[in-house]
Amino acid sequence: MIDIIEILDTLGKERPVFHSEADFQHALAWIIHEKHPEFNVRLEKRLSLNGLKIYVDIFVYKENGQHFVVIETKYKTKRLSTTFDGEEFELKDHSAQDCNRYDFLKDIWRIERILRRYRNGYGIAIFLTNDPLYWLPPRDANTIDELFRIHEGRMVTGILSWREGTSKGTMSGREEPITLAGEYRLKWRDFSRIPVKYGKFRYLLVQGKGSW
Repeated sequence: MIDIIEILDTLGKERPVFHSEADFQHALAWIIHEKHPEFNVRLEKRLSLNGLKIYVDIFVYKENGQHFVVIETKYKTKRLSTTFDGEEFELKDHSAQDCNRYDFLKDIWRIERILRRYRNGYGIAIFLTNDPLYWLPPRDANTIDELFRIHEGRMVTGILSWREGTSKGTMSGREEPITLAGEYRLKWRDFSRIPVKYGKFRYLLVQGKGSW
């Protein structure tokens, strides 16, 4: 079994910051390959699910097909400029936290569906960020994305939908409620720290096995 927390702890020391989500995915896939050569690692793997073709960020499997791991990642940042090991990093300010929260919970929903179809698997959803608005509780609980909040200690389960009155522009492409079968108590962990403003990176990890 892959110890994803140990892998992320190691990665945080080797690569405390990434240029983009694709950069993060590649670095994570590479370190999994290094630590677990018995597994094959693929990026953007296509799976068939109830007649639909879907793509997963990272797919880890053994040749005999008896075990596989599906990993979905998110990397959302505040603006940051820094240099690490002589390499310059200029991170964007992604903002749109409400939509990004929705997308992460949708990742969990997708993994649940995959693991109901392929019961010999394991699923992992990772949200890495240097934006404290994700892990801190909201000052005002009555927000349009109240049910999509992913702050420390929150339990997410059941039907999650936008608050009544949310604008069509905000919900564009994300109109459908998300229904989670499992119950997830959210816990954030430290990933890395860089001595600049917004240099603290943390990650949220949700994981489960087949029939999740």
